[in-house]
Amino acid sequence: MMFKKLFLAIFCFQFISCDPAALQKALEAVGTGELTSAEISGGLKEALEIGIGKGSALLSERDGYYKSAYKILLPPEARKVADKLRNVPGFTNLEETILEKMNHGAEDAAKKAKPIFVSAIRQMTFADAMDILMRGENAATTYLNHSTHAALYQEFNPVIVESLDKFNARKYWKDAVDVYNKIPFVEQANPDLDDYVTTEALNGLFSMVGKEELNIRTNIAARTSDLLKKVFAKQDGK
Repeated sequence: MMFKKLFLAIFCFQFISCDPAALQKALEAVGTGELTSAEISGGLKEALEIGIGKGSALLSERDGYYKSAYKILLPPEARKVADKLRNVPGFTNLEETILEKMNHGAEDAAKKAKPIFVSAIRQMTFADAMDILMRGENAATTYLNHSTHAALYQEFNPVIVESLDKFNARKYWKDAVDVYNKIPFVEQANPDLDDYVTTEALNGLFSMVGKEELNIRTNIAARTSDLLKKVFAKQDGK
């Protein structure tokens, strides 16, 4: 019990100002012993699940990537291919065509992202949750990225491949690269689009989760459940 109180005191001190009156207020709240480890863990998991839900829902809408701040742009190599093939029949509008196909593929894949992320979130331990509360404003998202990115990539990549094929993006890009690679003296381009789109799609999702985590930490109105209000009130010094 003494360790728990000490942890909560340090936690409150970390997330509110160092003003003595504010610290005293936090310590008084700690003294009630009202916030359990299970509640801390549950509150963080709920916050992340909200972020995942909103992020995947927004990005999975038509043009959720394509016409948003999370638009997946062509890598530099692809721009070189597009510039070279600008006057080749069938590829005159290569850049915009492949951009649209890539982003619509990512939108399609985002529909299947939520359960993958939620499963990872629910494996978070009490110790993980406590460590997250001791860190910065995007600590939960950073934890999720570091601890699950490799596994998520392995699960997400086949979904991206399937979605890109649904929009004929990979074949269209491979056909373009095959033509480009026949041009004398050009540096050979890689026809594989999968890794790039998967990585950029995941970056977009994590960015959306981070925005929602920050919103919940700083905006009381975004705390839509009693548990969220109770857990995150501690960082407010209430």
